[in-house]
Amino acid sequence: MDTKAVTGPVQKPNATTPAQQPSQASNVLLQATPLLQPGQQLGPLQPTSNLGSVQQTSNPAGTYQQPNPQTNYGAVQQPNPQSNFALQQPTPQTNYALQQPNPQTNYGAVQQPNPQTKQVPFQPSNQQTSLVPYQQPDPQTNLRAWQRPTPLGSLQPSTLLSKLAPNATHQLIRGDRSMLTMSDDNALVSHILGSHTPDGRDVDVKPLLRLVEDILRRATLTPETLLTTGSQTYLDSGFDDKSLHTSFLAMLEALSYTIDRIACELAYKALGGTDAHQTTVAICNMVSHYGWDAKLVLALAAFGLNYGEFWLLAQIYSTNQLAKAMAILKQVPGIIEHAVPLKPRFDALNDLIRTILEVTWCVIEFKDLPSIYITTDVPALASAMIHIPTAVYWTIRSIVACASQISSFTNMGYEFALSTSEAWELSTLTHKLKTILEHLKKKMEECVRYIEERRDVESYEMLVELFKMIHIDNMRVLKALICPRDDVLALVDGTTKKRVNLDVLRRKNVLLLISSLDITQDELSVLEQSYNESKLHEMRLQSPYEVVWIPIVDQLTDVKQRHFEVLQAPMTWYSVYHPSIISKASVKFIREQWHFRNKPILVVLDHQGRVVSPNAIHMMWIWGSHAFPFTTLREEVLWREEAWRLELLVDGIDATILNWIKEGKYIFLYGGDDMEWIRKFTKEAKAVAAATRIPLEMVYVGKATKREQVKRVITNIVQEKLSTCWQDTATIWFFWTRLESMLFSKIQLGKDEEHDLVMQQIKRVLSFDREGSWAVLSRGSSVLVNEHGNILWPALFEYEQWKEKVALQGFDIAFQNYVAALRGDSHPCCRFEFSNYAGKIPENMKCPECHHYMEKYTTFLCCHDEGIVPSLLALATNK
Repeated sequence: MDTKAVTGPVQKPNATTPAQQPSQASNVLLQATPLLQPGQQLGPLQPTSNLGSVQQTSNPAGTYQQPNPQTNYGAVQQPNPQSNFALQQPTPQTNYALQQPNPQTNYGAVQQPNPQTKQVPFQPSNQQTSLVPYQQPDPQTNLRAWQRPTPLGSLQPSTLLSKLAPNATHQLIRGDRSMLTMSDDNALVSHILGSHTPDGRDVDVKPLLRLVEDILRRATLTPETLLTTGSQTYLDSGFDDKSLHTSFLAMLEALSYTIDRIACELAYKALGGTDAHQTTVAICNMVSHYGWDAKLVLALAAFGLNYGEFWLLAQIYSTNQLAKAMAILKQVPGIIEHAVPLKPRFDALNDLIRTILEVTWCVIEFKDLPSIYITTDVPALASAMIHIPTAVYWTIRSIVACASQISSFTNMGYEFALSTSEAWELSTLTHKLKTILEHLKKKMEECVRYIEERRDVESYEMLVELFKMIHIDNMRVLKALICPRDDVLALVDGTTKKRVNLDVLRRKNVLLLISSLDITQDELSVLEQSYNESKLHEMRLQSPYEVVWIPIVDQLTDVKQRHFEVLQAPMTWYSVYHPSIISKASVKFIREQWHFRNKPILVVLDHQGRVVSPNAIHMMWIWGSHAFPFTTLREEVLWREEAWRLELLVDGIDATILNWIKEGKYIFLYGGDDMEWIRKFTKEAKAVAAATRIPLEMVYVGKATKREQVKRVITNIVQEKLSTCWQDTATIWFFWTRLESMLFSKIQLGKDEEHDLVMQQIKRVLSFDREGSWAVLSRGSSVLVNEHGNILWPALFEYEQWKEKVALQGFDIAFQNYVAALRGDSHPCCRFEFSNYAGKIPENMKCPECHHYMEKYTTFLCCHDEGIVPSLLALATNK
């Protein structure tokens, strides 16, 4: 800046009248002239920041200089006619003058004048005012413009400006208080909306924001780090030249001018006492053609320049001489020395900066929402877009406040910075921003849910169409169903326990074992046995296949995570490495298209990814490895080979019964939990067998439910030696699971026909079990009677009435005829209960007794087995 020095003496001020204001014609500036080098001609000291309207300078004694008309910088300027900051003469009651330094106190500021120096004849008129006269530079001293340097630890920033004139920065921050209490944000935001004229330019500001965030993260220090910052070395990774791509550098070059303008605006207005609202509006005018996200990032980048410069000096001033000199000018050592008392101020400033970053990222997230899934007519996004201008206004307003704080550090020193009221101002802004941020985050969550729902619907429809198409191999459907990402090792090999890629399943038959975490050890044991046996078939038939466990977990908790790991550990087949990789769309597809509820299902895909069986688990329960390769065609063939015989009920369960069948013995299978009926039934059965001299064996097979009651019945049967019984509850479970699987298999194949003898007899056994006691009598493999307990016991008890027919017709026919006569035309009610977790439930069903369609009911059932059993939404049917 070119200035013209005024060499005349300074006019002596009047002690009783205010000093005259500088005229517009003279427009003189109060400027200090530093001594740069011994013997070198003096030059004017250039101010580093604008002081705004007319104020007293902090120069203890100096020259008046004529300012350059082209420059708006300076210390004391021509007062604004609208400003009331006129320079006034200090009065005896006002002790604004710089006091004589106390010899006991080392303020490190203005020193006692050198008696050998030539002084300008300027004397204070008030004895209570001790203005230090201007000192001619001494070639033997290096005053560095304002003062003789003192040791860094003792530098105390105390300037004349802070004592002679109202503090402009203080007023700027204080001025926010009235604005913060305004309830109508719309009045403030209207200025922003009026200047918001985007021209369509799309700037990817995320790389710039990450760079600024890196600056603020390294510059945002705590008192603890400040005390050691001079020797601290930052070894953590950050931005380097390789990370700055050409496109980013080109964008930064295009934006640098705007960033510099905003940075100058922040520094200029911070010291000029300009109202924060006006500064905010001015910055918004500079970025009027940018989007909301770009406005915030550009303003934040400008603040990062000033903020980073200040703390960079704080970090390196003790090891770099240039930084040391600059740090002294910015009064950094005094700030560092008083870091602990400044902790509330630092905490408030750091908290506000963190909140500013959070709001900025949140606004960017709204901009990045995919328009193909969500538009502004969605209520959540519409509400957010209304509040984003408010967020932008208050965020930039907070940036202005932060910039003012840094200016207060460098220009007014730690004494001003120690004020706790200024920390309160920052905390108020932080609270304001956090309230806005909370609302925006809530709307963002609603938007994300909406987008996820749209994506899930799209993914679900894609899966439906994908399984209708013909593919070269199975990889496309498996990736869409399990995990579409190639970089994720989605499976765990059960033998090696190592994670592997889905490619291990390429062009293989795949059995998808789908279950909840409630799959039992009994089910896993049977599946493992069938899996190991079927692997032998695979070797013989050269038809490779693999099993993959897909757990369906709605909400994964720590308890469920541990349960998942316990179930996964002993599995010898493949399993997904974590339940979370199964998408919501896949879960919906599995539930709606494959009718998964909670009971395990086994979906079979061939090497091209086609579904060859929607649920082969029924085949596996009924025929085990004999059902390999577990296709629907194989299931139909197996049913054509089956007949209503005892082996169908007990095959693979009890080898002793199979031996009795081979021996041609009479065999009673019976069940229920009525102990009195069991005692009467076994007693009469033994009596009839003895009377007719037939080899009879009886086996108690329990019930499908009420496991605890069944255990008590078994105990009584063994103690009283009433009959043979299965004491292993797993065997009882498997018996009833196979029976239910037969029913579901028939329903799945659409074979629920009234002329299907096997189907009708299976229905009768399951219905009898729901109603009470029952029994099946066979001779060898041929089933003679399958009847309810209320008919069978009377038939045995009334043996005397039909024993004569035994000699004429034989025991088999005589017993069958008498049972049929007791039943007559009154059929007992038939009832079937289908658990809501059992999979696909038939829409209707015919009664196995009268062949009419059964009525449908909704019931709730709890049998108190194994502690807490989930309520079952069942279909109960009566004729």
